[in-house]
Amino acid sequence: MPKDTRNVADIDTNPAKVAAGKTAVLYRMALPDHLCPSGQKARWLLERQGYDVDDRLFRTRAEVDAFKAEYDVKTTPQAWIEGERVGGYTDLREKLTGWDPKATTYRPVLYLFAVAALTAVALSIGFLGAITWQTLGWFISVSMILLGMQKLRDIEGFSTMFLNYDLLARKWVPYAYIYPFVETGAGILMTGMILTWVSAPAALFVAGIGAISVFKAVYIDKRELKCACVGGNSNVPLGFVSLTENLMMIGMAVVMLWPMV
Repeated sequence: MPKDTRNVADIDTNPAKVAAGKTAVLYRMALPDHLCPSGQKARWLLERQGYDVDDRLFRTRAEVDAFKAEYDVKTTPQAWIEGERVGGYTDLREKLTGWDPKATTYRPVLYLFAVAALTAVALSIGFLGAITWQTLGWFISVSMILLGMQKLRDIEGFSTMFLNYDLLARKWVPYAYIYPFVETGAGILMTGMILTWVSAPAALFVAGIGAISVFKAVYIDKRELKCACVGGNSNVPLGFVSLTENLMMIGMAVVMLWPMV
């Protein structure tokens, strides 16, 4: 056990008096049946930021309840820095890293596209022995699967955001619930290059409506909305990413349908 990890029952020092300079006081639960993960992350974050952590552990529920009552807090962990209480892990993260949970970000979709690209390259090298035009096709179809799965993960949240801008969904609400299944299913069939006569028209239909809807909402109506492309409650702004998603699906569908015309 680290030398600065102590049981709360053995300490009666006011944290506001000792949490000065690069020393932080952290109270967290380490019960026999529960080691608080947020407390572990809080300690790791403080140490990563160069703080000497005075780590104080609750060993019983009674100690936790007494602490909450004394300091009028609802949760643990709780941290003090420079004589002032910062709060829990989320508060620490905001203070020490500048993280803003409400800020718009493209990070989730960039990670998703990176995984899709690496998967496409792996499929190409593994099955074809080289990177070819098929790699691009697999990148698009795998992206469709991953994007569809993000929507299916929270279909209620997705449908609510989707109804803000999709033209067909605003006329017929069930379409908001159908869309993720169509996107995911079409992506699976396109990856396997099977049932093209089903997957390509389906992808072309939903992507065509999606592209028109996004273009109208963002570039004509000038509305500032969150994109439903990576599921509900995302902070990805509607615009370039969602339009790119739809254009990729349209391109893939057209290429697959062309030999059938």
